[in-house]
Amino acid sequence: MTLSLFDQFMSPTLLGIPLIAISLSLPWVLFPTPSLRWLNNRLLSLQGWFINRFAQQLMLPLNPGGHKWALLLTALMIFLITINLLGLLPYTFTPTTQLSLNMGFAVPLWLATVVIGMRNQPTHALGHLLPEGTPTALIPTLIIIETISLFIRPLALGVRLTANLTAGHLLIQLIAMGINALVSVMPTTALIMSVLLLLMTLLEVAVAMIQAYVFVLLLSLYLQENV
Repeated sequence: MTLSLFDQFMSPTLLGIPLIAISLSLPWVLFPTPSLRWLNNRLLSLQGWFINRFAQQLMLPLNPGGHKWALLLTALMIFLITINLLGLLPYTFTPTTQLSLNMGFAVPLWLATVVIGMRNQPTHALGHLLPEGTPTALIPTLIIIETISLFIRPLALGVRLTANLTAGHLLIQLIAMGINALVSVMPTTALIMSVLLLLMTLLEVAVAMIQAYVFVLLLSLYLQENV
């Protein structure tokens, strides 16, 4: 039973070939391609409005130097939301439940913010490792603690996204298995659990969107410290 619960997080294969590449490329196929016409349809207008509003909200606390990241962070946000929501459909695979994939996003982007800070303002970037007014006796300890916290950031980004999506998927599957087992024995209880499953699915939709937003928001905060 334990193995069957975690089977849903295994990367699907066809003839021994992992299909995770198709799962990662599918979201971009679903979005409509902007046209060169002056007037667009409602879907394109809604998509453009959402992208503009999100980019404006995300770039608001950043200085002009950080606005170069607007396209990258917005595309990452849309990508994460799409694959998180597609993973809630039956018989689908959620790539963001794989820690390796999330760390592949988190580590390079976090490292890029650190490199930008070290290149543009090394004194300010290193100043984060030692708060102002620290007693002399605590300076070595605080430098070690702040350095460890700096290197834990990408791990926290990847683990947070993986853990939240994995926990939600497991809970949905456990409730569904309970309904399947009780529908013939205790139909009333199974009906109540069905309502709970519906509410849990709606909550998981919200979690899928929120976690994608939190991932990109934390990256923007790390960028804000270094530009």
